[in-house]
Amino acid sequence: MYILEVRELTKHFGGIKAIEAVSFKAQEGAIISIIGPNGAGKTTLFNCLTGMTKPTGGSIHFMDREISKLPPHEVSELGLARTFQNIRLFSEMTVLENVMVAQHARMKYGLMSAILRSGNFRNKEQVIREKVFEYLELLGLEDYAGTLSGSLPYGSQRRLEIARALATEPKIVLLDEPTAGMNPVETLEVMELIKKIKGLGKTVMLIEHDMNLVMGISEWIIVLDHGVRIAEGLPEEVRNDPLVIEAYLGRETAH
Repeated sequence: MYILEVRELTKHFGGIKAIEAVSFKAQEGAIISIIGPNGAGKTTLFNCLTGMTKPTGGSIHFMDREISKLPPHEVSELGLARTFQNIRLFSEMTVLENVMVAQHARMKYGLMSAILRSGNFRNKEQVIREKVFEYLELLGLEDYAGTLSGSLPYGSQRRLEIARALATEPKIVLLDEPTAGMNPVETLEVMELIKKIKGLGKTVMLIEHDMNLVMGISEWIIVLDHGVRIAEGLPEEVRNDPLVIEAYLGRETAH
């Protein structure tokens, strides 16, 4: 079953064609990588999928609903969550609070209930805390719950961003370069984490430059170059595609 379908998606910034008529389908529960050289349009694609950027043309269908014109908060409520290449945590809030903010978006209670801190409010707050600790444990962050997020080591901040994305209870998790700036050991930890996220029944889409990670974990790969999809397929198919070798993999292996 396809959970996401992108049809002829196009985004122009003035005369710059960031994405040009890109189409693909995402299988539910799969790990899908979006690769390509710098400037290929990968992050612009993620921005369009999450409502942060409105496409110039084409359409995005999530669970058979057209979402390309929806604002980011509505896209998130439907079940798409993302992390960013540049970490965007609330640095003056604790690890626990950062994830609770995301989980609150899923909880419904009235304004008066919150102001008066009614029994219903307190019960839901307790549910939120318990759920948040589940995500912190999954990410290996439970011991940092009371720590200010801005004081965490870099790799832990990356994991916290993923925990916060998961706390919105998404169906698809979009990870924008989740191993950027990480050492090989941390990268392996992220690979295992992505497998755990898939094990939760999530679909995972990631932008990644580390080809060992991409080839080792992906079930499907989509390749962009200058805003155009030049290839897609299984890792072995993409690895041996002449256009991919020329546009991206060849540049990597040439060093």
